Amino acid sequence: MSTTKIKTAQLWGRNKDDLKKQLVDLKQELATLRTQKVAGGNNSKLTKIHDLRKSIARVLTVINATQRSQLRLFYKNKKYLPLDLRPKKTRAMRRRLTKHEATIVSEKQKKRQMHFPQRKYAVKAEA
Repeated sequence: MSTTKIKTAQLWGRNKDDLKKQLVDLKQELATLRTQKVAGGNNSKLTKIHDLRKSIARVLTVINATQRSQLRLFYKNKKYLPLDLRPKKTRAMRRRLTKHEATIVSEKQKKRQMHFPQRKYAVKAEA
């Protein structure tokens, strides 16, 4: 059982199985520390419990981040993205027309522009 803090930089290179195994070990260690605390152990166990909880959070963060990056690679050239992988932005920005949709000109508009172009006026400058 390790009671030292786990550094996140060490976790990034590991594969999923190692991370899962480490997570199980940390959770078991946390459970034993909690039972010792209830039984009436030292106050030093409180800091160890705190460190273990934070270490578990770090391992879970690395697992979730790698999983999300793998999903991003999988859905990279697909037509649709899952909602949680899409950019958040704001509701109004998400509902806004795309650049392509905004530049589309209908047949009626094309005819109107062709038959009634913008008039050009020559304005005489007064001296």
